[in-house]
Amino acid sequence: MKDSPRICQIFISTGEVSGDLQGSLLIQALQRQAAALDLQLEISALGGQRMRAAGAKLLADTSAIGSVGLFESLPYVVFTLRLQRQVRRYLRQHPPDLLVMIDYGSPNLAMGQFVRSQLPQVSTVYYIAPQEWVWSVTRRNTQEIIRVSDRILAIFPAEATYYEAQGGSVSWVGHPLVDRMQAAPDRVSARQTLGISPEQLTIALIPASRQQEVKYVLPVIFAAAQQIQAKLPGVQFWIPLALERYRPAVEQAIQDYGLQAQVRTDPSQTIIAAADLVIAKSGTVNLETALLNVPQVVLYRLNPVTAWIAEHVLKFSAPFVSPPNLVLMEPIVPEFLQYQATPDRIAQEALELLQNPGRRQQMLSDYERMRRKLGEVGVCDRAAMEILKPLV
Repeated sequence: MKDSPRICQIFISTGEVSGDLQGSLLIQALQRQAAALDLQLEISALGGQRMRAAGAKLLADTSAIGSVGLFESLPYVVFTLRLQRQVRRYLRQHPPDLLVMIDYGSPNLAMGQFVRSQLPQVSTVYYIAPQEWVWSVTRRNTQEIIRVSDRILAIFPAEATYYEAQGGSVSWVGHPLVDRMQAAPDRVSARQTLGISPEQLTIALIPASRQQEVKYVLPVIFAAAQQIQAKLPGVQFWIPLALERYRPAVEQAIQDYGLQAQVRTDPSQTIIAAADLVIAKSGTVNLETALLNVPQVVLYRLNPVTAWIAEHVLKFSAPFVSPPNLVLMEPIVPEFLQYQATPDRIAQEALELLQNPGRRQQMLSDYERMRRKLGEVGVCDRAAMEILKPLV
């Protein structure tokens, strides 16, 4: 009689909308690889509804918890501290075989430190580590990430080089969006799905996946859209909704700025694929846009006090912030940050990309070079195999 599969416990910790997406893709790959190895996985997690749908037992939904900056994180401090206590109790009572941390900087560092000190028998993996390789002010966080991680699974080539040079045990697996894009629609099918005619000029606006972005980024994007609409009256704007809780603010802003716009819950991939141009906040969505071969303008704004402290006290600087530029370490998409992120500049850049075929083609050519640096299809399965190695 065949033996029953060995049961392995995995705890996955992440936050924000992007972490939930990456976590769900990883869980699906873990289940595929575990079946091939005759392992039965029991996965518990901090994440979101995508991860729950993929098969994780969710301790708490952290998809709306995420911020950039000291002041921006204050609304989440009490909830995060309570959640950390709850998770520590859970881990003491149900020690996993393996902890997988996905992005989610400070909370995951605290999680890793707890596991290292209290549950040293638990193997730890950091998948999509915080981008210290881009904007590290000191080496302290870098060294702490390495200390709490038995292995780091890097998604950018430069990330792997950085953590390896600092003494980490690193494997470069490629970027998981390469896998996700295999099922993405093309422009024609996306437009058919959304009911957009082939000749309709369409711009996707992607202002927020964090609460702070509704306040600081959304108004700039919508003011730029207002200027574009004045120059191109036939344009239509489509806005994929990251979280339902943002709908009232987005719909009110559409009214305030007088935009011809639709808010949709369709997959962001579909709306981006259908667009002639994307204007988006900095984040994973920039890479998604590049892989869908749609020109884009990227921006980001923080609380002005946070930005001042970062610039004048912490002496923060980064070569780039958007993932397409980070892959090649070249300015292949325009980035407007903080004081440079004005409606005038964004509108001007957007109109240039819409009306200058040479500029548009240059960006598409750069996307092709970037794509070759992201690894081959099978990223999530490679990451899953690396994660499961200690359990085999």
